[in-house]
Amino acid sequence: MSYEKNNVRVMLTKEEIAEKVSEMGKKLTAEFAGKEVMLIGVLKGSFIFMADLVRAIDLPIQLDFISAKSYSGTTTTGVVNVKMDTHLQIEGKTVLLVEDILDTGKTLSALRETMYSRGAADVKIVTFLDKPARRLVDIEADYSCYTIENRFVVGYGLDCDEQYRNLDYVGELLL
Repeated sequence: MSYEKNNVRVMLTKEEIAEKVSEMGKKLTAEFAGKEVMLIGVLKGSFIFMADLVRAIDLPIQLDFISAKSYSGTTTTGVVNVKMDTHLQIEGKTVLLVEDILDTGKTLSALRETMYSRGAADVKIVTFLDKPARRLVDIEADYSCYTIENRFVVGYGLDCDEQYRNLDYVGELLL
């Protein structure tokens, strides 16, 4: 099945994404030089962005994942459900929470509070996409590749009921 011929309109090409993620990696390299940095990817959506991002960062880093979900289909449930927790010690470290999209902000707000409660020295949010029109809590990305309008997007790790993650571009899901 070809997603391009169905209900997805291309918004960001794989070339545009690669260039922007490379820029983000260089920026993070410069800003966190000399610090003990841990990247924590929020699964599942961040896994492609996270893989590309860590290869673009020229620093010694630690890497871990956490699985949290607040969506069912195209609708937020309003409840943040952590399904898999981190395994590495974060006390005293600078934590970069890496997310595919900052939407309502509920998931990242809860995860940021959790990281601070575990003793992180600092917590920064690195998101591939930022969608401020949908924000329900007072939170902003510290680093974002793109700011987008209020559209439901898929591809490059983003999904709709576990579909479309494997697209090498980001597209608007036309419902």
